[in-house]
Amino acid sequence: MSKRKGRVAPKAPPRFDVEAYLTSTGVGRKVVSHPRGTVIFSQGDRAADVRYVQQGTIKLSVLSRIGKEAVLALLGPGDFFGEGALTGHSVRMITATAMTASRILVVEKVAMVSLLHEQSAFSDRFISYMLTRNLRIEADLIDQLFNSSEKRLARTLLLLARYGYAHPEQTLPHIPQETLAEIVGTTRSRVNFFMNKFRTLGFIEYSNDGLKVNSSLLSLVLHD
Repeated sequence: MSKRKGRVAPKAPPRFDVEAYLTSTGVGRKVVSHPRGTVIFSQGDRAADVRYVQQGTIKLSVLSRIGKEAVLALLGPGDFFGEGALTGHSVRMITATAMTASRILVVEKVAMVSLLHEQSAFSDRFISYMLTRNLRIEADLIDQLFNSSEKRLARTLLLLARYGYAHPEQTLPHIPQETLAEIVGTTRSRVNFFMNKFRTLGFIEYSNDGLKVNSSLLSLVLHD
């Protein structure tokens, strides 16, 4: 009797590695380095791609018709920006500037759309990020409406230090107090006053490497 050969199960396709994709170059994507102070793209530029922060700090801002700048957010490693290109916007609605030496992954719009449609792991990662950011925007609005400028500054510093993430960055690059004032919605003099107070209380420390944000600053945000 001849032995019946068993069927060989087809090999499952390799699992898509999101982290590997976001930290490498390839078809439809490239990595660009930006020195500190570089304008990555400006309000009104053509929107043809989505960006991902591999390293550095990125400021997102918008200019009014009379030329007044408002800072919308400061982004760090793991953050996406420029996603307006996916919503039909043909031009950038904001300006992105490198606050520190930064390394950015640029993903062309066509490649990004293909990824979102074909790779569920990447789609889950991107959607999770956007939902988290929307929740943060809501929290920012509540913070702006109901909290004092002192608490808003403390919360901003904690968010910049990425407290609540798996790996918080306690030491921040030097950020101009004018920028912090624009984010918080107060004056530079008030920011300077509160920063001196935070330093006296041991909430923050200045060094040659930047600004160290201590976890004790949480007590100010949580205190009613």
